[in-house]
Amino acid sequence: MTADIALAKAKVRDWAEKHSRAALYDDESAALLDVASGKSIRFPWRDFQAFEEKIHPETKEPYLVFLFDDGRQIALVDPGGVAFEPSSANTGPLKDPPPVVCLRDFLTLKQRIDHYLYEHRDEPPPKEALDLVMLCIAILDGARAAGFDVGDLEGDLEKSLNELERRTSKH
Repeated sequence: MTADIALAKAKVRDWAEKHSRAALYDDESAALLDVASGKSIRFPWRDFQAFEEKIHPETKEPYLVFLFDDGRQIALVDPGGVAFEPSSANTGPLKDPPPVVCLRDFLTLKQRIDHYLYEHRDEPPPKEALDLVMLCIAILDGARAAGFDVGDLEGDLEKSLNELERRTSKH
């Protein structure tokens, strides 16, 4: 193990210990658990290239960014957990997408979509609901690229999209 990887692993362990409400790390299996979603990824140490320690400009909290040979980046942020770049591969260009997202963002946006659909059944869903669905798709595609299994979340989002299509085709 190179000194860089050893130092990076120590940084992941230390960060996870200090931010256990955001992410947990199991050194033996190299599994990184995103606490908000309950989903984990295997940390791709074999593809590790470098890491950076940064300070969030708004929260002043430290966070870590890991760079990999294939161009992927994974960040550890609090309160978000495991963060990554959204992917517009299946959505096309999005209007002002955030540069970095996490599964917590997906869960929050999905709640807003479902609020529009199920708490206001007598009203047509606003256009924003479709924009939120598109952003959720980009988040899930980014999560999959980072190494998460998001099949169940995709299934839940598809149900919401089907309801959105059903409700908007009436109007």
